[in-house]
Amino acid sequence: MSNIFTTNGAERILSDKAFLVSETDEKGIIVFANDDFCSIADYRVEELIGKPHNIVRHPDMPRAAFKDLWDTVKTGKTWTGFVKNKTSSGNQYYWVYATVYPIMREGRRHYISCRRKPTADEIESAIALYKTL
Repeated sequence: MSNIFTTNGAERILSDKAFLVSETDEKGIIVFANDDFCSIADYRVEELIGKPHNIVRHPDMPRAAFKDLWDTVKTGKTWTGFVKNKTSSGNQYYWVYATVYPIMREGRRHYISCRRKPTADEIESAIALYKTL
């Protein structure tokens, strides 16, 4: 088992030291994924590169959260929020606190997402908020 997470039933819980990083193009296609992201999501990097980032989107996540993310980063601003993602099998999930910011790479807009472990209280608050969306 990876040393960046523990498993509690269907939930994978990030360690305090885990730091997930990915980069997408302007259409949300993954062009980079670090080892921590691959490990928690249970994908090999080759399986992620060229795929839409929503490959890890959990069905519990409200569309409104991602609309807000895209509306924010497309204006050149940084977005932060809590995200529930699924693993490659779809049978496990993990929560992250994400910061997504736009960059220019070779004259094109790209997006970097950096994610860390949220607290239990932050997850509870996110769940309560997402039920209202």
